[in-house]
Amino acid sequence: MWKEESGTVNQWVRGMICIVLGSAIWFSPVPEGVKQEAWHLLAIFAATIAAFILQPMPIGASAVLGLTVTVMAGVLKPVDALQGFSNDVIWLIVAAFMFAKGFIKTGLGSRVAYCLMRSCGDSTLKLAYTMAITDFVVAPATPSNTARGGGVIFPIVRSLCTAFKSEPGESAGRVGKFLLFSAYNSVVVSASVFLTGASNNTVVVALAKENFNVVISWADWFVACIVPGIVATLVIPYLLYKIYPPELKKTPEAKIIAQEELDKMGAMSKAEKVLLLVFVGALSLWATTSITKFSPAFIALLGVCVMLMTQVLTWDDVLGEKSAWDVMVWMGVLVNMAAYLSKLGLITWFANLVGAQLAGVPWFATLMILFVVYNYVHYGFASNTAHVVALFSAFSSVAVAAGAPVVMTCILLGVIANTCSTLTHYACGVSPIFFGAGYITQGEWWRIGFLLSLVHFVIWIGIGMPWMKFIGVW
Repeated sequence: MWKEESGTVNQWVRGMICIVLGSAIWFSPVPEGVKQEAWHLLAIFAATIAAFILQPMPIGASAVLGLTVTVMAGVLKPVDALQGFSNDVIWLIVAAFMFAKGFIKTGLGSRVAYCLMRSCGDSTLKLAYTMAITDFVVAPATPSNTARGGGVIFPIVRSLCTAFKSEPGESAGRVGKFLLFSAYNSVVVSASVFLTGASNNTVVVALAKENFNVVISWADWFVACIVPGIVATLVIPYLLYKIYPPELKKTPEAKIIAQEELDKMGAMSKAEKVLLLVFVGALSLWATTSITKFSPAFIALLGVCVMLMTQVLTWDDVLGEKSAWDVMVWMGVLVNMAAYLSKLGLITWFANLVGAQLAGVPWFATLMILFVVYNYVHYGFASNTAHVVALFSAFSSVAVAAGAPVVMTCILLGVIANTCSTLTHYACGVSPIFFGAGYITQGEWWRIGFLLSLVHFVIWIGIGMPWMKFIGVW
């Protein structure tokens, strides 16, 4: 009883912090050059973001409250406040969650992992690369690190640890510490490479269109990120292998375990075959949108329709995918708030204000400063999407105002919003799953996570920017 009462009091305290923050902005003097409705929308937006971080109630509920206050306070008209739900990017996310459901329900994700493990899993380092490749294959159809990392990758890696008698505690260093941390960081890399690899990437695309009127397609994002992404996929497991050298270097048993699991699964089911065809078809259509002009969202929805017609998924599966509908609600609200902050001129005002302080500083130096701040401010976030919604518009506007190329800036800010997940054990939805296994201490996570953040900077700035220049992104 005491714990319940204490938790309720704590929620009320966190809720009051959000209200006080929003009220402080609302009732403070409106800066010169800023419209009153823009300033009031900022107050509601800031309170909503604070609620995302402090979570006095579920994120979706906080978003609905923010939406309601926006209309009831006369800041936006109902038709304007609800506009975010017509954003096709949000429907792309919902559809991609259904793809993830299909991968997990049919077992296709696990089958891919075990097939790769059977082929190249005879050493601990190869196992790490196997998990990285598996995640790389599954990522385009699963825009949720939590669904992909927690639903497909983590169960397999955790089972491998047990098979090799590596448990939390004294035997953690046998293989578990290395394999789990390597697998987690591979999920982070894959989320950066594919537009549909993480829901926050699609938020970046939506905000880039709203703020700068630029369209970044699935193919644009993939081509820009594939080279530095491959480098990160190769470098990071090897680096962790040196930092956390596993006691067990050779793992011939892994191939046997994989074969046993595949034998249990039997031949590919009809549902798996259909899903594989739908997945390949969707990837092909996403990669050719510049030619076909098809909407990526409706390509994904077409795939969902095929899965429903062939009963790979049922309508109950769709209705039961609570995460998809939850994301749709809070993302629709926040993306729209951020868009109207731009439409009402607040983002331009902020960019000009900060830009004046950086007058005379070359755009490249400005961009590097912004990247560093944008990355390490994530110590205060537990959600990549909340990070993007709160900061992307302001940071990208300042960079572009300083002369930085628009598309490159947007994509790299999108990438950093993923790679900053290395920093803490609460950085994104999948982080607590891997941390909670008990193999890696908080101190180890934070220390190595900071080191990996530097490695990502070297890869994405040192290799990514020249690559994007080479292919004409800027």
